[in-house]
Amino acid sequence: MDTQMLTLVSTLAIIAVVLVLIGIGWRNRLRRQADVDPLPPVPAEPGEPSATAEGQYVASTTAGDWLDRIAVHSLGIRTNAVLSVYPHGVLLDRSGAPAVYIPVRSLAAVRQESGMAGKFVEKDGLLVLTWDLGTHTLDTGFRTRRAADKAALFDSLRHLMAAAPQEPSQDPQSGK
Repeated sequence: MDTQMLTLVSTLAIIAVVLVLIGIGWRNRLRRQADVDPLPPVPAEPGEPSATAEGQYVASTTAGDWLDRIAVHSLGIRTNAVLSVYPHGVLLDRSGAPAVYIPVRSLAAVRQESGMAGKFVEKDGLLVLTWDLGTHTLDTGFRTRRAADKAALFDSLRHLMAAAPQEPSQDPQSGK
C-alpha cells in the first residue's frame, strides 16, 4: 500500500470515528432530556397573525445556557422557519421539523442577542424567546431573513407579552 492510499484510509477512519462519537453524544443527550414535556399542540385554525417573518430557527437551549441544545422534539436542529405572532401565542413553522407552538401563558421574556448555540451574528441580530415547557425553561433563537422584519417582530412579541393575562400571585400569608 502506498503512502497516499494509507493517508486516505487513515483519514476516512478518523472521520468515521468522529461521526460515530457525535452520534453517541447526541443519543446520550436525547436520553438525558427524556423528561422534557411534549410540545404544545398547534392550533388547528390559528387565525390572522399580528406579525410574521421568514428566517432561521437557530435552536432551543436550556434557558441561560446558550450551549446546552435541547435534542428532544428536534428542538436543537437548525432549520429554515417562519415565525408568526398571534394573540394567543407564537408559532415557529419549521422546514423539515415539527412546528413549535408557544402559548402566550408560557412566554417569559423576549430579547435580542448576538448569538446562541453556535450561531453568532451582529449585535442584537437574534430574537430569543424564553418560555416554559413543563418544568423546563427554554431559550429559542430566531434570525429573520430580512433585518427590517426583526423590529416589527420584536415589537409584536413585546406587545403580546404585555397584553397577556398574568398568573394570579400567591398571598405569602395564606399560601393561596
